[in-house]
Amino acid sequence: MGRAAHGGGGGAIAAGHVVSAEAGAAVLAAGGNACDALVAAGLASWVAEPTLTGPCGGGFLVYRDAASGRVAVLDFFAAAPGLDGRRPARPMDAWDVEFGTAVQRFWFGVGSCAVPGTAAGLGAAHRRWGAMPWAALVAPAIELAATGVVVSEQQAVVARILAGILTSTAGARDVFAPAGALVQAGDVQPQPALGRTLARLAEHGVDDLYRGGLAAEVAGFFAEEGGTLGAADLAAYRVISRRPLVGRYRDVGLVTNPPPSSGGTLLGHALAVQDRLPPPAHPLGLDAARTLAVVLREAERRRTPAFARALRRGGARRLLDDEHVSAAAASAARELTGGPEPVVVGHAPHGTTHISVVDARGNAAAMTCSTGCGSGVFVGDTGLHMNNMLGEEDLTGGRPLPPGARLTSMMTPALLTWPDGTEAVVGSSGSARIRSALQRVVTALVDHGCDPREAIDLPRVHPSAAGLDCEHGFPDEVLEALAAVGEPVVRWPDRNVYFGGTQVARRRRGGALEAAGDPRRGGHGIVVQP
Repeated sequence: MGRAAHGGGGGAIAAGHVVSAEAGAAVLAAGGNACDALVAAGLASWVAEPTLTGPCGGGFLVYRDAASGRVAVLDFFAAAPGLDGRRPARPMDAWDVEFGTAVQRFWFGVGSCAVPGTAAGLGAAHRRWGAMPWAALVAPAIELAATGVVVSEQQAVVARILAGILTSTAGARDVFAPAGALVQAGDVQPQPALGRTLARLAEHGVDDLYRGGLAAEVAGFFAEEGGTLGAADLAAYRVISRRPLVGRYRDVGLVTNPPPSSGGTLLGHALAVQDRLPPPAHPLGLDAARTLAVVLREAERRRTPAFARALRRGGARRLLDDEHVSAAAASAARELTGGPEPVVVGHAPHGTTHISVVDARGNAAAMTCSTGCGSGVFVGDTGLHMNNMLGEEDLTGGRPLPPGARLTSMMTPALLTWPDGTEAVVGSSGSARIRSALQRVVTALVDHGCDPREAIDLPRVHPSAAGLDCEHGFPDEVLEALAAVGEPVVRWPDRNVYFGGTQVARRRRGGALEAAGDPRRGGHGIVVQP
């Protein structure tokens, strides 16, 4: 648990960087609500976590409003461009990275940039639930951009992975290699151009990026550089309020991200399947590791191109209905008593961050957002780093999408509610490992009574094309027993960024607050006492 502060309204926040968490905690201490804290932390993350997020990414937000008791989902993920009728004049660039036992190809450049949504999402959340002035929430991020943030070890690792992208243009080099060499852990990284843009957003609101002066700069830049994104795409973009996907694990309620994104549906399916299997006796035991492996593989088999298309036509309801869950649980039970069945899965280390907040008033918020792997495209002198979502084959299916179509995603911000009124908000970064990280953390919280810190620190498993990736921390005898029953165990020697970055904030019955960030990606949790 992070350091405590006193005064104001109180609450708990966990974010992907200590600076992001501190920005949100300061707002809670000043009397702001969960939405205010989330917005301040999200804006600060654009400066503190520039390899993972920014105003020109996309994401999702789950919010529980204490006054009404309602839970809402905001979809502000990236959309396909093309309403201006332009075709890409240049092909996307490629960057190959050795990651684990595979080589992952990243696509970037102006042809990879989709219509951004993160700035619009934070603006929409503030208009709907915020209590503090917008400019006051932007101010900390403006100051951070001017003075600079110390590059963390986790940010330096991601920068090394994406070095070919982050040094591909003059604008990218100004931010990520200002002295001619890639930034290293301990370097101070100011972003004055982004700071000036944040000041514009503080004064004019996020609409400036969609229908104002900033929008004109972005559209003009892409027209000159040969990209598809244009003024009509930005003007037409809207944050969508969606009906949440609702499920249950054991006696704990789950509310998460609905279609057309796939992450919430697949997590809901996997938890429903595991709900029908016996709870493992110990979170580090053979039964826990094997159950996770089998359930995660079973859910991964559903993630086909046909599944992605079906999500837009009621596929989530079918995957979560009793008949499908019963059949999947029976298949998982057979696999538990036999050997593992192979499945081809991806394992790209995409850039994503997550923020979880609860406040003492009963509000709760979970937001996951991303710029993908980044495009390397910085718009003029605005400091705006564009996403590369059109270069993510997981999101597009490798085919062109009609202009305005919302892309799918693995992001899964979620709210958990226990029968006694305890509430937790959870979410993770990690692309395909988002679900495996959350499956591990949610089942640890529910089945084993772990607190957020214990649940996050447990070693994780993830079925990949190379085998069953097992993070350091399992007893040797458990890994040997897994191999003995036919699991193709791939041992990882450390706790690794590969396995995601999960952030948890919880308010227990009676008001006790907890927060924990994931050290794998530099996460940090802070409790602000009422």
